[in-house]
Parts: sequence; C-alpha cells; structure tokens
Amino acid sequence: MKKVNLLIFLVLPLFCLAQSFQLKGKITSEKEILEWADVSISNSEGKIIDGATSKQDGTFEINLKKGNYKIGISLLGFTDFEKEISIEKDTDLGIIILKESETHLVEVVIESKKKTIEQKTDRLVYNLENNVTNVAGDALSAINTAPGVVVQNNAINILGKGTSRVMIDGRMIELTGEELNNFLKSISAGDIKNIEIISNPPAKYEAEGTGGLINIIMKKGARDSWKNTATVSYDQNKYGIFTLRDNFFYNKNKFRFSASVNGKTGYKSIDEVSNVYFVEGLSNLTASTKLKDENVSGKVSLDYDFSEKTTIGFQFVNDRKNPDFKSDIRIDRYNSQNQLENYTLNDSYADRESGNQIYNAHLITKLDPLNRKLSFDVDYFNYDSKFDRVFIANDYLADGSFVDVNQSGRNISNQNIDNWSFKADMEHPLQALNLSYGAKVSFTNSISDVLYYNTITGTPELDSLQSNRFEYTENNQAFYINGDKKINEKWNLQVGLRLENTQTSGFSETLNQETVNDYLKLFPTVFASYKKNDNNTFSLNYGKRINRPRFDLLNPFRIYISSNSYSEGNPFLQPSFSDNFEFSHSYKEILRTSVSVNAITNGYGVLFTSDPETNTQIVTRENYFKSLNYSLGETYSASFADWWSSENSLYFLGSKTEFIKDINATPSNSLEIDFSTNNTFVLGKITKLQIDFSYSTPYESGLYKVGYASSFDIGFKQDLFNKTMQIAFLANDIFNTSYLKGFTSVVNGVKQVYSNNESNRFVRLSVVYNFGNKKINIKERAFGNQDEKKRAGF
Repeated sequence: MKKVNLLIFLVLPLFCLAQSFQLKGKITSEKEILEWADVSISNSEGKIIDGATSKQDGTFEINLKKGNYKIGISLLGFTDFEKEISIEKDTDLGIIILKESETHLVEVVIESKKKTIEQKTDRLVYNLENNVTNVAGDALSAINTAPGVVVQNNAINILGKGTSRVMIDGRMIELTGEELNNFLKSISAGDIKNIEIISNPPAKYEAEGTGGLINIIMKKGARDSWKNTATVSYDQNKYGIFTLRDNFFYNKNKFRFSASVNGKTGYKSIDEVSNVYFVEGLSNLTASTKLKDENVSGKVSLDYDFSEKTTIGFQFVNDRKNPDFKSDIRIDRYNSQNQLENYTLNDSYADRESGNQIYNAHLITKLDPLNRKLSFDVDYFNYDSKFDRVFIANDYLADGSFVDVNQSGRNISNQNIDNWSFKADMEHPLQALNLSYGAKVSFTNSISDVLYYNTITGTPELDSLQSNRFEYTENNQAFYINGDKKINEKWNLQVGLRLENTQTSGFSETLNQETVNDYLKLFPTVFASYKKNDNNTFSLNYGKRINRPRFDLLNPFRIYISSNSYSEGNPFLQPSFSDNFEFSHSYKEILRTSVSVNAITNGYGVLFTSDPETNTQIVTRENYFKSLNYSLGETYSASFADWWSSENSLYFLGSKTEFIKDINATPSNSLEIDFSTNNTFVLGKITKLQIDFSYSTPYESGLYKVGYASSFDIGFKQDLFNKTMQIAFLANDIFNTSYLKGFTSVVNGVKQVYSNNESNRFVRLSVVYNFGNKKINIKERAFGNQDEKKRAGF
C-alpha cells in the first residue's frame, strides 16, 4: 500500500496540468534565417522557467500559462533580444530580427577563462582547467587541488568537516578509502568539467557521510560535433608508471554518445614505519612494499531525446585492477636499555585482483510548460576482489642467529558486493516556491570469505579459527522533500527534510554470531542567503548527517601481521551522527570567509591499542568518542598581473573531543593551520607555468597526534599546433614531505607512532592530442540527470 501511495504522489502532477497557451515566433537576421538561437522565458522574479531552440526554419514554439513574462533570445555573434510579454491567449510574435554584434567575425574562436572558484547557494564550484598541474592528471589529484579539500592517508576530507563521499554527475560512487582512490585514479582530469564541493548537502542527496560530498561533473560533447582526446604520460618515482587514455565524444541531433578507455601499468613504492613503546622496550616495524599499479577501465554513455520533453540514457563503467605487491617487513625488539634483543623478518607476496561494474539507466521527462520534470534512475553496482597472500616470518637473535619460524601461512580472501537502487525525483515549481521531492530504495548484499592456511610444516593446513565467512545485508528506504524560495532580490531560502529507514544484518559463520539493526531517522537541511549588494553575499546553512560503518570494519575476522600483531573488525559498530552549521561571506567572489561548527555524536574510528602484558599490538574499531569541530577559512582569488593569477586558502581548525567509552586513554586537542597557494603564470600565448605550495601544521585531535605535511609542486604546459597538442611536465612534492608522518596515540599507557610514505614525489611527462570537428553551433545544453547509488565501502 505504501508503494502505491508513493507512486500516486509522484505521478499525480501528470494529471494536474493547468490550461496553457502557445507562444511562437520566427528568428532571423537582416540577411538570413537563424537556427540554434536560444529562447528563454523568465517569470516576474527574473527566474528562467522555460526555453527552446529555434529550428532549421528559424521558428520556435513554447507553451505557457496565462501571465506576464520576459522573453530573451541570444545567439553567438548577435546582440541579445529581450521583450516583456503578456500571455492571455495563443500568441504569435511574428518575425524577430537579431542584429549582428559589432564584434561579430566570419569565423569566431572564443577563449574565455572561467573563474577558478564560483560560489553557489549550497556549494563551491572549482574549475580545475586553470591549474596546469591537472594536465594529464587524474580525478584524485584534481580533487586534491580544490580549495579546502585535502587527500591524505586514503581519505578525502573537506577541511573542518571530515571524510567526504564522492559522486560523479550526481551519482554516488559505491567505494571509499583505498578502493575509491584507485577508482578515481582511473578517471582523466581532462574529462572533468568542474568539481562541486558540497560541505552541507541538500535533502535531495543521501545523508551519508560526515564531511559532505564532492561531486565531479564530467564534460559533455558540444552539439553537432565530435571530439577525441588521447593522452600519454609517464611518471617516475622510485619506479615508473606508464598511462594511456583515450576519450571520445559524439553529439548529433537527438543522440549523444561518449566512450573512454584508460590503461596504466607500472610500480610504486610504499614505506611504512611503526614504533610501539612497550615498558620492556621499543618494538620497531619497518615495511618496504613494491606495489604494482596496474588497471584497465572504460566507460560508455549514451543519451537519446525521444522528443523535446523526454530523454532516456544508459551508462556503463568497468574498472579492473591488479595491485599485486611484495613486502619486506622487519620488526626489531629492544630492551629497556634500548639494546636490540631480537628481530623478525617477514617476506610476503600478494596476488590481488579487484574490479567494479556500474550500470545506470535513466529517463527524464518534462511534464508541462511550468518546467515540471520527472526523472527515474535504476542503478546496479558490483564490486569483487580476490586476495591471495603467502608469507613467512622468521625470528632471529640480535647477532643474526636464526631462532625459529614465527609464522608461515597463506591468506586467501574473496569479497563480493552487490547493490541495486531505484530512484524517482520530481521537480515541481509552483508560483510560491520551487518544490522538489523524491524517493529511493536500495538493496545491498556483501559476502566475504577468508581462509587461513598454516604452512609452517610445509603442508598447508586450514586453520578454522582464523578462517571466516561474513555475510552482510543492508536495505535502505528514503524520501525527501525540498523547497526553494526567492523571497525578494536580496533573500533566498531553501528548506529540506530527508527520511531514511535502514535495516542491516551481519552474520559471522565462524563465531555463529548475528548482529541486526533497524533504525528510522530524519535529516533536516536549511539554507539562507542574503545578497546585500553586488559585492557582498552572506549565507547560513544547517544539516544533519549520518556516517555508517564501512563493511570491512564490521567483519570480526582477525588479520595477523605477526604472532603478536593483528587487526580485527567489530560487528557491533553503530553509525555516528553529525550536526553541521556553516556561515559564509563572499566579497566580489574574490574573498570568501567561512565559519563552521560540526558536532559528532557516537563517533567511531580505528583504535591502535596494545596489551602490555603480552606485548601485543592490536588494531580494532569502536564507537568511542563525541567531538565538537570548528573552523575558520579564508580563500582569496587574486590577479596580481595579466600574467599572474593566484588562488589561496588559509584555514584554522580546532576540535574538542570527549571519550564516551573507557579506552584507557586521555583526549588531547590543539589548533591546526592549513595553508595553500596555487599560482599560474602566463609566459606567452601558448605557455604556462604553475607553482603550488601547501602546508599543514602538526596538530592533536582526540586520540591522535599528527605531524606536519607540505608539498611543493611545479608544472609547465606548452601548446602546439594551434592548441591541438599539449606537452606538460610536472614535478610533484619535490621535497617529499606530503606523506602521513608522526601519527601518534597512547592507549593502555603504550605509545604508538606510525608513518606512511606512498610515492607522492614523482616527475611526470605528458602529451595530450585533441582532434575532431570543433564547430560549435549552439551552447551546450545541461544534462539533467541526477543522484546516486547506495553505499558500499572499504
């Protein structure tokens, strides 16, 4: 019955259309008929509510309700036309003559530089094409150049907010952590139109994720044109990585098609250090890993306009990776006099394979002249991974004498995640406000198998106590409603409410343990903006969000590094919740100030604990804290000269953390300062130089202390052959200082310090070649499909 009521609610507007009248006309110049002219209709508040494009014979037709409007007509090379009109019956405007602009050329090539940062009501838009370091880069590196966003230790954080989820064209990517980063590395930065930073997402988007959303908007092909871009690049760090990308766009009449293929092969190095200060003495772990950076990915997307009102589309993404690695691990154990007593050498090799497939089918239909739109999305997501690790750990005395085999084994694990989601969204503008509402249901199933074989005798023996099968299901039903009202020329208000009902079940066969959750939550959002004048705009927003545990954190299985060092999940983890407040001010869209407060309840995270009695290091997960995080941020866009433009940001970050569970530790907090400057120098019409620098001070937050991080990057781009080819050079993290260092915690009186360096220092040489039909007949029409698939993560 609930499904029937929902269907009636969504489809009802189809049967409630008011009487409308036809507005038509014919557009010409003083010499000829004009095709592809853009016709827009605005209401009394100045908001565009409808539009059309002139046909081959110059005519256009629009259906409107009775009322007063303004018609606008524009076409490249002609002066814009505007006129107030009153619709009381069918109206024919006759022939409308556009005058050629004084700057009209027979063949016009326009090169307009977009603002690098644009402030919208509920998001910040970052146009990454202005940053030379993004040439031949990938989506992850592009996100890291966005203002107020930091990528570190496999996490994408909006400063002052926390870890963020990522969407592509409004659809959620069903990965997090390392798997998300690997997927983003398979997407070319050259195919990204812009990046939206949504620190407090409206009710239309899922409430998942403490740190808001990063929405990647991909480029679309221009009308009546085709284009192909091929990119070859080579990265040199300790090892080398070769990348080849090709992207094709085709757009003709009612049909739009794009396809891309990306391939990468090579290696990168990872160096890790972990120091555990037991009472008996220091335990020092060093690990050197050679990781194969190999993947092949592809994307196919097509859309077809059945009519001016209805569009259908399909999208398919496939990404396969083979990240095999070989690790050499050494664990040195010292006594209280800091003398080496013994050590363990662990040599391991892992054969890994993973991939994901994403399918989307969508339909968008315009219901009436008031621009009411109904869209449907069906999404399927699959992730699978295979992991086969063989290792042997031998114990030695300080003098190098062999003692015994510490561990010898083989870990085999397979994981498969399936997700189906179905979504309907309705844009329902009314005279009083713009109303939107929708519903979504999703179904997620995850199965992970882990087998451990003891090979210490030379014959593999299955250890049932270290083997496990974990099954997890999560179903979610959501409904949202959102209202947007332009109160007057200065004030705009947006209010939304999202309801999410979630059922989860996790079952461990080895432990014969099932954990079930069922919760219903409301997530309100409020946005208010005030435009004092052309120079000053103020905004205030609030939103409530949820952060659900990743699937791997729920699996209770233990993974051993050595006989006295292991990691385990927690099937009893509960979601955390956050209340987010933000106030911002924009001055001439040059200087932007933001103040935010983020209150987290029932927070969960990783605990680096230890057992002093057995000198065992344990990595586990718990709901153990609540915190109040606050930030003050400034971004400044400057043009110091015609040849020098600069984007700068300065953030002051702080927090107050309390532990809600006795973990035998004391919270500590301090101020963090994050600074970045990105500078573009135009050395000539076809040459650009990029110099970027970022720095983050050491800080303390809750359980952890984190060391400083900085990066100094230099990029260079040269255009050739009328800009059909670009050659680019990038020296990234020249001083090798951007990695995670000094990650410190003290639990049970035992201090642990961890550092991880993942080949951030490299040089890159790239060649980009563009070819195709560059004739642009009309402005690109925005694609209206929206939203996302449900969570599944790592």
